[in-house]
Amino acid sequence: MSMYKKFCTEQLDEQGRLKYFSLRYPENFNFAYDVVDAIAEAEPEKRALVWCNTEGQEKIFSFEEMARQSNQAANVFHHAGIGKGDRVMVILKRHYEYWICALALHKLGAVLIPATHMLTEADLIYRLQTAQVKGIICTTQDQVPQRVLAALEQLSMHCCLWTVQQDTEGFRNLNRDLETASAEWERVETKADDPMVIYFTSGTTGNPKAVIHDHRYPLAHIVTAKYWQQAEDQGLHFTVAETGWAKASWGKLYGQWLVGSAVMVCDFDNFDPKQLCTVINTYGVTSFCAPPTVYRYLVRKGVPEMPSLKHASTAGEMLAKEVFRKFTEKTGIPLAEGYGQTETTLLMANFCGWDAVEGSMGTPSPFYQIRLLDRDGKEVPPGEIGEVCVLPPEEGTQAGIFVGYLDNEGQYSYVWRGGVYHTGDAAWQDEDGHFWFHGRFDDIIKTGGFRVGPYEVEHVLLEHPAVQECSVFGVPDPLRGQAIRAAVLLSPDFEASTAMEKELKDFCNSRLAEYKWLRGVEFVSSMPKTISGKIRKGELRKQAANGTSSL
Repeated sequence: MSMYKKFCTEQLDEQGRLKYFSLRYPENFNFAYDVVDAIAEAEPEKRALVWCNTEGQEKIFSFEEMARQSNQAANVFHHAGIGKGDRVMVILKRHYEYWICALALHKLGAVLIPATHMLTEADLIYRLQTAQVKGIICTTQDQVPQRVLAALEQLSMHCCLWTVQQDTEGFRNLNRDLETASAEWERVETKADDPMVIYFTSGTTGNPKAVIHDHRYPLAHIVTAKYWQQAEDQGLHFTVAETGWAKASWGKLYGQWLVGSAVMVCDFDNFDPKQLCTVINTYGVTSFCAPPTVYRYLVRKGVPEMPSLKHASTAGEMLAKEVFRKFTEKTGIPLAEGYGQTETTLLMANFCGWDAVEGSMGTPSPFYQIRLLDRDGKEVPPGEIGEVCVLPPEEGTQAGIFVGYLDNEGQYSYVWRGGVYHTGDAAWQDEDGHFWFHGRFDDIIKTGGFRVGPYEVEHVLLEHPAVQECSVFGVPDPLRGQAIRAAVLLSPDFEASTAMEKELKDFCNSRLAEYKWLRGVEFVSSMPKTISGKIRKGELRKQAANGTSSL
């Protein structure tokens, strides 16, 4: 019996579509013990992780090796003083040590905080201070250790520090510590509703929010892996995502191992569609998931034969119908789009490949009660636009929905107003029950698979003396989905020019992580505002599209 069946009840219709899904789990459920260690005991040689990098290195880990090495890492962290409830930031890109560390922290009952290597010193300062981080495990690449040390110095803060693979001044070498650590580990009791992971997610009107998920979160990803990504027992699933983003939890760890699939990881820095296809064919990947940006590049460069591939899925931004059609024509595999948020697991998707409707968000997961509501909280009929909202279950709490924003009860209460979770996304439903994305109520920009809050760029841009007012928004881009653009009202002593545009872009981009880079500037004589003084980003987007916003 597949491991996931121990934790759920599922019912399918005559066509094999999931029509009912519920979870069952012990009060002390912990993924590392109850899934990984359990598989290791029952099938020690079963393949868990297949890892390769662009230098030709390769490592294949069994579940027994994952269980043992995570025990060793738990001992390393425990001896350094990290325990239950402590928060540990992990910045490990696509290094295989991420999986060992994540499991070890789960076993300790510590709270995992995945983070991207692209964070600037200012980004790190905000996150370290907000979460009161006790430990950091990071890559030696991309000057990450140097930025970490600089951030800690600015905060006069002490943390337990490790890097991987190479020695770095000021850090312990985790790989070396693992060599001498005991593989014996006694279970630390945790509760299913204890905090397990924190993800920082972008917002439009303030700093990134710290999203808290509990130990039930991995179980909610059974639907993600089995019924959307179609990961299969003894198969090999490949999701293109860096471990600093929630997409890694969706496609590189929890649901896949629960359904018995190994996880494929390619440790690369620069995206190369030919390289990804080589990995798929070399290792026999059976299911693949990537943001639309990846599929756009594949279609543009030419999709090669991939005989082992059975299923392909995508999420993160809108997918052009042309890309859907060309990929399916070449491979015979329809692209199954899915939808969810950092605050949730999969909310809706094209669950069966043969039922995939190009451009649609799909249909709601049977695990959630999803409705489209108007501003008064009333359900809208098919064809009308409403906000995607999640109703709570009749009893208890809903696994897979975040349990809070760290130290921000006000924001948590706001998104749960009226007794339902408000996603902030607008959509409409057709007569066949498929949902169609209309836009974001909160104007978050989705660029190249990343989520960027306008505020994150605006507060940097406003530091330039020439900028009196600015508003950042996304505009359609054929490769990125959206490109980041700013409307700028200059201070009286400055004039709009090509040189000024370049100066502002250079100023801004030198202070931002690359995925947040400003791609264009529109100089305006005034900002369109609401009666309450809020800038109307929708109007700015329209002006930019029509070419009417420049002086």
